[in-house]
Amino acid sequence: MSLVTALQQEAVRLGFNRIGITSAHPSPTLNAYLKWVETQQYGEMGYLARPDRVARRQDLSVILPQVRSLIIVALDYSTLQTPSDLLKDPMRGRISNYAWGVDYHEIMTPRLEQLAGWLRAQLPPDEAMQWRVYVDTGPILERSHAQQAGLGFIGKNTMLIHPRAGSHFFLGEILTTFAFDEYATPHRETMCGSCTSCLNACPTKAFPQPYVLDARKCISYLTIELKNAIPIGLRPQMGNWVYGCDVCQQVCPWNRFAVQTVETDFFPATSDQMAPPLMELLTLTDETFRERFAPSPIMRIGRARLVRNACVAAGNSGQGEFLGALRGLTEHDESPLVREHAAWAIRQL
Repeated sequence: MSLVTALQQEAVRLGFNRIGITSAHPSPTLNAYLKWVETQQYGEMGYLARPDRVARRQDLSVILPQVRSLIIVALDYSTLQTPSDLLKDPMRGRISNYAWGVDYHEIMTPRLEQLAGWLRAQLPPDEAMQWRVYVDTGPILERSHAQQAGLGFIGKNTMLIHPRAGSHFFLGEILTTFAFDEYATPHRETMCGSCTSCLNACPTKAFPQPYVLDARKCISYLTIELKNAIPIGLRPQMGNWVYGCDVCQQVCPWNRFAVQTVETDFFPATSDQMAPPLMELLTLTDETFRERFAPSPIMRIGRARLVRNACVAAGNSGQGEFLGALRGLTEHDESPLVREHAAWAIRQL
């Protein structure tokens, strides 16, 4: 058995669904990224344009000296087909399906370390091997490198799509100084054809052209990455999304092949983890927020931003039942961000 085959089997044993290996060359989409940075479509995510981060994306050896290879794994997260009436209920806020369960960083990172340790144990004792592990936390263009590793193609919605598994999966990487004897064949550039379903369905028209996302208009960015006020002109298009957005993936024809995960931690325990009642979100305190979302990736945005998002969803709901809670927020909430969005929601209602 070759080392690559054994590594693939070990990755599956650890719970990953797919694995690819590619040489640590610069991303073939590097120029597109640099142009995207130049047009400042990253919004408040200034770390994406920091010169030191740009340098790392241009040359992976800045991250790990003498890096030779990238080992990239995929972990499926698709769980349940949720009734549309639940997700579209104006009394509920909608959460992206990747965040229905436990934070994927906590699951993937230790397994990647185990996989890297397993590889090191297969090598001669006198052969040095260094590595770095990332789960969307490092300055690398991971989807592009994953395409080079044969794990899929980049769709017009900028997602990595596997033709037999759709796009509902997480990526993780091991950068290593070890050089393999064989590397994956890059996947074909695109398999989207003439389809523009994702571009047409985006509620905020966040795709100025195919394969380009203006993060400043993306609902996922607005509800998660944006720390300040959501632009007033975009709020009515956000519907009842309070954390992330799945629209461009939901309409993608390739996701009819999405594989249901066997990772039980990704499954929601109750329907409230998929679409929590907005009244509960509007009345969260710091303590109840921590209790409710401690194991979830939602924890990272903090209570104020989640309540901000819930105010927008309430304002879009057309439901007067929220007026009392919203007035309470405008009068008593310590966060100016929450107070402003609550006042907007009251005007909408």
